[in-house]
Amino acid sequence: MKIKSFRIGGIHPDENKLSNDAVTQPAPLPKQAIFPMSQHIGAPAKPIVKKGDKVKVGTLIAEANGFISAPIHSSVSGTVLKVDNAVNASGYLQPAVIISVEGDEWEESIDRSTTLETLENHPELTPEEIVNRIKSAGVVGMGGACFPTFVKLCPPPGAKPECVIINGVECEPYITSDFRLMMEKGDELIEGVKILMFAAKVDKGYIGIEDNKPAAIRLLSAKLEEKGIRNIEVVPLAKKYPQGGEKQLVDAVIGRQVPAPPAIPVNVGAIVQNAGTAVAVYEAVMKRKPLFERYTTVTGKRLQKPSNFLVRMGTTFGELIDLCGGLPEGDNKVLAGGPMMGKAVNSLDVPVGKGQNSVTILTDEDAHRKTPQPCIRCAKCVSVCPMGLEPFLLATGSALKKWDLLENEMVTSCIECGSCQFTCPAHRPMLDNIRLGKQTVMGIIRSRAQK
Repeated sequence: MKIKSFRIGGIHPDENKLSNDAVTQPAPLPKQAIFPMSQHIGAPAKPIVKKGDKVKVGTLIAEANGFISAPIHSSVSGTVLKVDNAVNASGYLQPAVIISVEGDEWEESIDRSTTLETLENHPELTPEEIVNRIKSAGVVGMGGACFPTFVKLCPPPGAKPECVIINGVECEPYITSDFRLMMEKGDELIEGVKILMFAAKVDKGYIGIEDNKPAAIRLLSAKLEEKGIRNIEVVPLAKKYPQGGEKQLVDAVIGRQVPAPPAIPVNVGAIVQNAGTAVAVYEAVMKRKPLFERYTTVTGKRLQKPSNFLVRMGTTFGELIDLCGGLPEGDNKVLAGGPMMGKAVNSLDVPVGKGQNSVTILTDEDAHRKTPQPCIRCAKCVSVCPMGLEPFLLATGSALKKWDLLENEMVTSCIECGSCQFTCPAHRPMLDNIRLGKQTVMGIIRSRAQK
């Protein structure tokens, strides 16, 4: 079995997959569900409900507000309490719909049966109809980027997809939600891949999985063999971070490197989707089920019971942490996501959204930053950067506000993986500075384009 990987950079942080063997449990319904209008990249959704309206599970509560946008559906049944602002994972107030939960009544249009529906048994489905169902269901990338899925299936002029690559890598430490999904929803995942391939009009699919998940590799390979599917291949990948980065995954699986922005994977023939997204696509197309719940890991070294949950959107971090024994005593850092790319939250009232694959609780020892020292010019940050950049130069340029330098040195190519900061022996806050510089340069580029 040949193990593949990307060619440039990479690191090997401790895995800490504490919840690997924790079978996914449905989380209880929240007492009150909070739905931020920005659960996707692009324009925030526009609320179409008001205080006092009654909703069911699957009811549309906010419509897409632009081409790159996605609708939002209720995950609960009850009464709209208010349309107001709520704190998001970044600590900012943003528009949200807040619903008082009064049961679990579902929209009748949703097929709640467990019967596996196959693409072959639905000849009435066309690529266009599939894309429309995915769009209407509000499906977005569930690995964290939250890019509307239907947009990826409508490539720009001149870009011709040749394959669909499913990201089952889950290289970020601690997180196990995708692993559990692959183990528990393998048949739905495979059907989702077939649907995505049909919609993209390609005849080749790949499922990339790191080799620290041998059970998932064996299970999906066996299912493909049993079903006689020859045009979908499980690709074992080396255990290396950030193997799950879109451009790194394309390089590892098909050996093609995606050029700098504005180039995207489809420019080299690949459409990349997360494993959870593939299952959500299956449910949207075959079950008419909007995206209102997802697999989420709740984990941490001092957490009493690290777990995986099937969570309704709008459930707060605090409610999930309580299911695992509560917040450990002492100082803790709670992250929306994993330790490499996750964001610290300042409130446990932050709700789970479409991209929330993990709630990670770090101990003070793991989270505490050491005092930064002068750069020793060791170039370790350069050797591990998966984008072939010079992080020390970008970080310094950002600190000095040299925006022209940052643009020329391709700061917009940074994927914010944190490999540079992780490996720095001087404990320099490189990612913090680079992230600020990248946001500033992208703003300058957008302003220039509007003139």
